[in-house]
Amino acid sequence: MASVEKLPMLAEGYERLIAELKALRVERPLIVDAIEEARAHGDLSENAEYHAAKERQGHVEMAISDLEDKVSRAQIVDPTSLSGDKVIFGATVTLLDDAEKPVTYQIVGPYEADAKIGRISYNSPLGRALIGRRVEDEIEVTVPSGDRFYVVEKIAFV
Repeated sequence: MASVEKLPMLAEGYERLIAELKALRVERPLIVDAIEEARAHGDLSENAEYHAAKERQGHVEMAISDLEDKVSRAQIVDPTSLSGDKVIFGATVTLLDDAEKPVTYQIVGPYEADAKIGRISYNSPLGRALIGRRVEDEIEVTVPSGDRFYVVEKIAFV
């Protein structure tokens, strides 16, 4: 039997997935109603409302299936329950860049990542480079804008 790969995520990310799933499940019967209404207009071959509703139905069903899969494989991690001196999932890491300017990132799952608010995926180039590192380790990472060099200044579990 094949093992199912768990998806580590924070509780906040899990709740966001659940909310999105609930919203899509509410939309599902509304789409069916729209299809029935469009069907009542007659000739389906030239019925734009019908085709649009059917296309939306396909997108919603695919999204529901994808979200149900993610939710079923979710492994919720509470960073405050973690500790250690290495960078792991959930850790908040402060780095110093080439100009000795501090930058802080939390290592999260791919569905929670948002670099604008300081959350990077453990699958991202920088996330992969950070996993397993300790304070004062030097890191070189290649990103779309070029090679970057960092030093791990601090690891926290908040």
